[in-house]
Amino acid sequence: MYLKNVRRLLIGLTLAAALGTAEPMDTTSFTPGKAGLKSAGALAFGPDGVLFVGDTAGAAIFALDTADKTARTAGAVDIANINQKIAALLGTTPDQIQINDVAVNPASHVVYLSVARGRGPEAIPVIVRADASGKVEELPLDNIRHASVSLENAPAADAARNARRDSITDLAYLDGRVLVAGLSNEEFASKLRSVAFPFAKADAGTSIEIYHGNHGRLETNSPVRTFVPYTINNQPHILAAYTCTPLVKIPVSQLKPGAKVTGTTIAELGAGNSPLDMIVYHKGNSDYILMNNSSRGVMKMSTEKIESYSAITAKTDITGLPATTISDWKGVQHLAKLDDANAVLLVKSDTGVELKTVALP
Repeated sequence: MYLKNVRRLLIGLTLAAALGTAEPMDTTSFTPGKAGLKSAGALAFGPDGVLFVGDTAGAAIFALDTADKTARTAGAVDIANINQKIAALLGTTPDQIQINDVAVNPASHVVYLSVARGRGPEAIPVIVRADASGKVEELPLDNIRHASVSLENAPAADAARNARRDSITDLAYLDGRVLVAGLSNEEFASKLRSVAFPFAKADAGTSIEIYHGNHGRLETNSPVRTFVPYTINNQPHILAAYTCTPLVKIPVSQLKPGAKVTGTTIAELGAGNSPLDMIVYHKGNSDYILMNNSSRGVMKMSTEKIESYSAITAKTDITGLPATTISDWKGVQHLAKLDDANAVLLVKSDTGVELKTVALP
C-alpha cells in the first residue's frame, strides 16, 4: 500500500508539472512588445499563466505572459455557437476562422483557443479566451510580455507534403522544459524536442522510430500527433499517439540531442484515423487516458498495469492496451482537462460549434 501511494504521489507531481501547477516560472527573459507569430497552433500552459504556442509557419515556440494568474471558482464553460462569437469578435464570418487548439489555464480555469482568421498562408494568428461567464475576448498580441525560440532544423516552408505544417504537432510543459513533437528536415524526420525554459536555443531534438503494427513496419517519418507526460515505474514518460493509430511510450530520460530512440508500441487503436488530443486524469483509484480522434470518437483507456504491456513488434500482434469508445460524445474536435472532475470539449454538430463542459467519465 505504501509503494502504491508513493507511485500515485509521483504521478500527481508529474501531472501537476505538465499542467502548469509546479514551481513558479522564470519570466525575466520576457520582453514587452508585439509577439510576431506567423501562425497559432498547438497550445500548452506552464505555471503562472504562461501560455506556450506552436507557430508552425514560423517554426518557433512562443511563450506568452497572459497575466491571467488569479484563481477563479471553477465553473462550467458552456458557449453555444462559439465559432460565430469568435468570428463576430474578429470582424469576419464563421467560414473564415479555423480553431486549431484548445487549452485550459490551470491557474484560472479560463479556456484559451488558438485561431486562424482567414484561410491559407495569409491567415492571421489569434488567441481567444473564454470563461464560465460566457465572455469571449481576444488576447492582445501587439503588446504582450513574451519570449520565443526557433526550431533550426524544421522543414522548409515550401517542403513537400506540407511538412512545415507538421513541424510542431503538440506541446507540453514538464519540469522546466517544453516538450515539442513534430517533424524536422532530416531523413530521420520524426522528432521529440526537450527545450529548456527560459528559452536559449532549441537543439536538433531526438529522432523517434516506432513499430506501426497496422502497417507492419518501422516508421521514422510519421510525427507524433498528440501526447501526454505520464509517470511509469517512477520515471516520467511520454505517451504518444500517431496517425492510424499506434500508442507508444517513450522515457523522457532518452530525449537527448541527436539521439535516436525506438518507442515501445503498446496499443494499436485502429486504422484510418488520426488522434487529435489526449488528457490524463485520476478517478476513483485509477488513472485514465482520454483521446479524441478524427474518425473513431473519444477513447478511454485505463493505465492500470501499463508498464506490463509487451512491445508490439509484428503485424499479427496488434492488441495491447485496451480502449473503449464513449458512444455519446460525438463530433469532438478538441479536448482539454478543465479541472479534476471535468473536461471541456469543442464539439461540432449540425447546429453549430459549441464549447461545453462535461464530467470526466
